[in-house]
Amino acid sequence: MSTPEFSRPVVVEKLPPAGQDFAIEAEAAERDALARRFGLLGIDRLAADIRLRPVGAAGAVRASGRIEAVVRQACVVTLVELTNRVEAEFEVAYAPAHAAPDADRAEITIALDEEDPPDPLIDGVIDIGETTAEQLALALDPYPRAPGAVFDAPPADGPAARAGGLSALAGWKPRDGSN
Repeated sequence: MSTPEFSRPVVVEKLPPAGQDFAIEAEAAERDALARRFGLLGIDRLAADIRLRPVGAAGAVRASGRIEAVVRQACVVTLVELTNRVEAEFEVAYAPAHAAPDADRAEITIALDEEDPPDPLIDGVIDIGETTAEQLALALDPYPRAPGAVFDAPPADGPAARAGGLSALAGWKPRDGSN
């Protein structure tokens, strides 16, 4: 397994019983790598305040926090560059691998009105940088639009609709003259 672009590992057994607060911020190279991963034009800022709190005696941990980011995305209509501010609060549960559901061995039923199953702890470590990156990905606008951008669909009875989607290939001939 490769190291995530934005990695801030925390060893769970070193957490105090009352929990611990973390403030993290991605550096320029980490933001550039995450922008490539998420198909963004850029990430100008990515920061998070996270609290890790042990819950129960089985080694489970709850992460709660808030991310703040400034991202650059392309408008889905005009392709003009947009700068968007992203703010999101989150909670993620973690449990030792033996206590977390194993997708390879069991069928998991997830109800939309129930809490997500816990993520497995890998070698007793939570990577709060990767958690932050995942929460950013979930909070991004999947279809950013510039103010006033409107998609004008071609008319349903226009030449493109009558000719069909592959009509441009009708006159195509191979270069060697064969059919």
